[in-house]
Amino acid sequence: MTGARSGALLINLGTPKSPSISDVRRYLREFLSDPRVIDSGPLARRLLVELLILPFRPRRSARAYAKVWTPHGSPLLVHSQALSRQVDERLGPSWVVELAMRYGQPSIGDALARLTAANVERIVVLPLFPQYSEAATGSALAKLKEEIERSATSLPVSTIREFYDAPAFIDAVAGVSRETLSGFDADFVLFSYHGLPERQIRAADPGTRCLALDDCCASLHDANRHCYRAQCFATTRALVTALALAPGTYSTAFQSRLGRTPWIQPFTDRVLPQLAQRGIRRLAVICPSFPADCLETLEEIGIRAAKQWRGLGGESLVAVPAPNSRPGWVRGVADLLTQAGGASLR
Repeated sequence: MTGARSGALLINLGTPKSPSISDVRRYLREFLSDPRVIDSGPLARRLLVELLILPFRPRRSARAYAKVWTPHGSPLLVHSQALSRQVDERLGPSWVVELAMRYGQPSIGDALARLTAANVERIVVLPLFPQYSEAATGSALAKLKEEIERSATSLPVSTIREFYDAPAFIDAVAGVSRETLSGFDADFVLFSYHGLPERQIRAADPGTRCLALDDCCASLHDANRHCYRAQCFATTRALVTALALAPGTYSTAFQSRLGRTPWIQPFTDRVLPQLAQRGIRRLAVICPSFPADCLETLEEIGIRAAKQWRGLGGESLVAVPAPNSRPGWVRGVADLLTQAGGASLR
């Protein structure tokens, strides 16, 4: 062993410290005050967050978090920590793997300091967001750059921007999906992704016909290659192929919208009644924008959507687990890190 080691920094979104109202409020304030998340002007954003969201949403969100909280803490943090440990074990002594959250703890600055102290010769950064968006990947990388400048580190830093159709990711999601679907005779598979405001989608590809046509995301090309929505549909196509789903037995939708501004469609909660009206009774939901189970998969889909589905006359809805720290995804992350040339952050 030469002693030269590479550093890997896995970044996820973040989570409250606890499901208490005060901790949820603190987390939401940090998250929603990010100009890449709510991209209005500073004054409008502050008024929206402080006057319209924080007086009401923390209580509702705290109840939701309490439903999915584990004895070890937040599911997102627990799964992300397990993934980081197991990737570190798989890569061996030539790598040092650290986990950070964009909001909350462990912080990006602290993780960067630990990698620097470990005397790594370079850092490869993997934001754990398969499809690129400014609100998630862009924000995480902007915060990382800020922390790098603050620390004055001279280490070369490269990034993996997205992995929406990378075999390492598709194989991992398909693997856990096969396990679930083999024990559940689904009539239909719904791929549900986190939503974004339409204006953020258009801003990613100014001057294109983004969202102007019904089939604008039916394929990837130069004009939409960096579009979050188009990347989501590309993920669906890759998973449909991997799972050998028949035409007419699947569709794509978007969940987790906030506020009254237009968000990308179709909406998951509005697709469910349409599927029920078609006679679908046994529904499987796969959430490929979430490599780790979290509030959006466990509560929004696993509890709320399942309750909505039963109210619509559906027989059963199963939320397919995220890859979390399953062996297939541990291998996948290790492969992404070792194969990545990455784009320089500098």
